[in-house]
Amino acid sequence: MSTPERVVVVGFGPVAARLVEDLLPAVAAGTLALTVLGAESRAAYNRVLVAEVAVGRTAAGAIALADADELRRAGVDVRLGATVRRVDRSRRRVLLDDGAPVPYDRLVFATGARPILPTLRGLDFAPHAEPRLPEGVAALRDLDDADLLRRVVADGGRAVILGGGVLGVEAALLVQEHGAQAVLVHHGRHPLPRHVDDDAGRLLAHRLCAAGVQLVSEARAVAVQRESDRFAALELADGALVPGDLLVLSVGVRARDELAAGCGLATGNGIHVDGRLRADTEDRVFAIGDCAAVDGARPSGLIGPGWAQAEWLAAYLTRHRTPPVPAPGPADTLPAVPPSASPESVDPLPAASLPAEPPGAILLKARGLDFTSGGDVSPGLWDTDAGGRRVSIWADPQRGAYCKMVTEDGALTGFVALGLPRTAAELVLLYERGRELPADRTTLFRLEDPVAAPAAEPGPDEVLCRCSGATHGQVATARETGCTTVEEVGRACRAGTGCGGCRDRIEAVLRAAAREPVGV
Repeated sequence: MSTPERVVVVGFGPVAARLVEDLLPAVAAGTLALTVLGAESRAAYNRVLVAEVAVGRTAAGAIALADADELRRAGVDVRLGATVRRVDRSRRRVLLDDGAPVPYDRLVFATGARPILPTLRGLDFAPHAEPRLPEGVAALRDLDDADLLRRVVADGGRAVILGGGVLGVEAALLVQEHGAQAVLVHHGRHPLPRHVDDDAGRLLAHRLCAAGVQLVSEARAVAVQRESDRFAALELADGALVPGDLLVLSVGVRARDELAAGCGLATGNGIHVDGRLRADTEDRVFAIGDCAAVDGARPSGLIGPGWAQAEWLAAYLTRHRTPPVPAPGPADTLPAVPPSASPESVDPLPAASLPAEPPGAILLKARGLDFTSGGDVSPGLWDTDAGGRRVSIWADPQRGAYCKMVTEDGALTGFVALGLPRTAAELVLLYERGRELPADRTTLFRLEDPVAAPAAEPGPDEVLCRCSGATHGQVATARETGCTTVEEVGRACRAGTGCGGCRDRIEAVLRAAAREPVGV
């Protein structure tokens, strides 16, 4: 029997967990010896749902994606709390903070991303180091941050969220929903500026205020003020103070690529890898997930594309031993690039054999506020060009409803829908499949009529969870085999374990099963 190939994975987040899971058969067969180095003391969990843990909507155990003890019993060398000091590519080893060397034949960077620290007085700005935040300031990226927010929510305190992107808006709504006061501070005239036009933005701001969220718009934060060495207020450029019990930073993330840069690999917006996720020319070093810049493109930041990369790389590492010469040989039956398992991929991996995919639709995960957007919604109502562009708008501000659709030759290229959940669901399907809209656009709004005929039931092969690619049929099978909760369904087929946007649909499937009459 040949000597097992030593594969070392640096990082143990959601994407690394998927890679490890898919490599387990090779570990069991004795062809791979797998080591995982995780900086946190916890095994991989879903960071996207940390805010839901903070407010008590989801238990910490429900977002776990790996069990370190189970992996060790399966033969994986899992090391938690392991900080990597540097990578010695010439000797093919990873050096830990305690000086211990970890040899490898192949190395996979899955280091993810760290929160961006805004340049505020009172914060230690270090773009390529782990943030050292003062007491009362959190980035809401890990379970320790969730504990800070949990205490504020439990006390009915005041949380100041800096950043009007999707995660910032979701955090503000969650805080407000669970009995605390949320204050959302952002640069633009309205939140989600990259995903809405002005009219939708104004209506969104109105809906947030109606939910109790305090908005501080067109604001530029300049400093963090402390009392007794703890956050007390956010200072704005005009001198105004926004007091609070906790400051939540939600201004973006930056790829963790300094380890790769330190060992001579190309970086910039992430670790530069080719279409086979290789960071070197020897077929030995790879990168996946939020730290990987495929062909120089910025990482998408979405969990679905990262899982697709992990699945592809696991198959590649299993089938291809380390080449005996620096230049790798041709691949066998694997495609030239990892296919995207999720239509949410913002920057699909380039290949002539793959059709171009549109930027994925974004869904705001918030109860009582249905918001979905995709593509470019900047064209105005009267903007036309030779390409057959058409813009359609429908609005009922008193009902809190708005929809804008941008088409090119009939195909949907951008849309935003607020307060129209059934219409939005149909638009997502049309947009992500590149299909034409009906000639009479008003038929889409009839879906919202409570007496309208229900939409056709999705087929078993239709995707339910866009992050994992799990289908309606797989969720139904999980239900039929005894799964009664979203977490159980997730363990059975991975549905609902990504961004969480499909959890309501999974719950609906489970509720429908409970209502079905039992045959005699």
